[in-house]
Amino acid sequence: MVFSKRKMKQFLAFGVTIVLVICLYKSWGSPTNGMSHYAYDDDDNAAIGAADNTAVDQANRRVGSSPERLVLSVADRNVHRQHNSIDGASDDANGGVPLRPDDVERVLIQNKLRSFRKGPSVMKNRRIDPLHDDLTLDDPEQETRLNELHEAKRQILELERKIQELEGRIPRKYPDVTFLNYKNRKRILITGGAGFVGSHLVDYLMMQGHEVIVADNFFTGRKRNVEHWLGHENFELIHHDIVNPLFIEVDEIYHLASPASPPHYMYNPVKTIKTNTLGTINVLGLAKRVGAKVLIASTSEVYGDPDVHPQPETYWGHVNPIGPRACYDEGKRVSETLSYAYAKQEKVNVRVARIFNTYGPRMHMNDGRVVSNFIIQALQNQSITIYGSGRQTRSFQYVSDLVDGLVALMASNYTQPVNLGNPVERTIQDFAEIIRDLVGCKSKIIELPAVEDDPQRRKPDIARAKKYINWEPRVPLQEGLMKTIDYFRKELARSNHSQRNIFVPETTEFRNLL
Repeated sequence: MVFSKRKMKQFLAFGVTIVLVICLYKSWGSPTNGMSHYAYDDDDNAAIGAADNTAVDQANRRVGSSPERLVLSVADRNVHRQHNSIDGASDDANGGVPLRPDDVERVLIQNKLRSFRKGPSVMKNRRIDPLHDDLTLDDPEQETRLNELHEAKRQILELERKIQELEGRIPRKYPDVTFLNYKNRKRILITGGAGFVGSHLVDYLMMQGHEVIVADNFFTGRKRNVEHWLGHENFELIHHDIVNPLFIEVDEIYHLASPASPPHYMYNPVKTIKTNTLGTINVLGLAKRVGAKVLIASTSEVYGDPDVHPQPETYWGHVNPIGPRACYDEGKRVSETLSYAYAKQEKVNVRVARIFNTYGPRMHMNDGRVVSNFIIQALQNQSITIYGSGRQTRSFQYVSDLVDGLVALMASNYTQPVNLGNPVERTIQDFAEIIRDLVGCKSKIIELPAVEDDPQRRKPDIARAKKYINWEPRVPLQEGLMKTIDYFRKELARSNHSQRNIFVPETTEFRNLL
């Protein structure tokens, strides 16, 4: 009997505990916080609902809750709380406010955005019921739209690339040039201004703030040498052969038009002679009409294979008038004669510069000159070829030094010919070894038969340049060669026209401006 009473008391205590737990459960809501509507089934299905709820939570953690499950969960929770509440009112966390349609729409949109962030792989693994989620696309339609987006992106990138390529062809930014008023600014014509020396002279005069007009027939010159000035208000490019007259208004003329390397001027000897005779006549006639000052670019070739060493301006030269180099040598000699004839008869203000061997960036790669030949052969690990014994001597000046000399001669009042060259003399053999060492290759130096009428010694006497125009070369050979080698290395690495290789020379005036 005692045992029965004890069992009865325990049973009543257990029943009271169960009642209290149920009351608290109904009063405070489900401890699962509404994550799944399966937890709100009737009492007789409580165990099954709990098991299903665990399985659903695991699945949701793997692939994310679908929008229809989220909406049904929220809706079922709201309905259960309204019916199971003690006083019949909702005990939702929102203060008893029923679920509104915009809440359902908000849940759908948030879940849709979350699904797109997870990527198309998650969307493909989920089965979407359009009856419950009309905002989510079917898999085929979604893939179609993604493909369209990728294609549109590809086309946009292609258009951007084409725009950049077109903008690269027409430079829109120019160096900051010096501003000159109308009293100090000059209109300067440079014949052959797209060539090696002419293009560097263009850069120099443009940076000084002058208006520069280039006339070139592009036989050896290239438009790419001056393309960085195309479109500038102070620059004009004329495709013109100076063998034909030119009618423009200018203040100064630099007459540089003529092929200068043996392979080029021997290619068409008659044309070379006409350029240096008829072309010079046209330039001097233009200077006479408009009262312009003229600088004639002569050459050290007027000395031929000299008997005097070094060569002063008073030396008359030793030239073969019928040799293979005569078209250039005699053409320049006639050009000087014409200049002083116009100066004496027509009072034209002339200057004559006798230019010695010059090197630097923008040299033509196939001009056959010593510097370009040696550098190209060394960069390509080919044998360096020397014509003759290699004991013949040359003196090489960097192009910026020559430009400084041309400008200084034009600005001076000295009218007699002036040598512009480097008085440091080196043999061709030594020069080939220097270039080979600077490039860092192991090319062999081989000798080929000598060229006809090739001068054996060449060294300028620049005493007149030092005295009257205060000029002498300043760029060391090693420094100039390294800049030239770097230019040719970039030229050899180019594979298309869009790979620009623009070089702005660092002349004395250019360095001062910077």
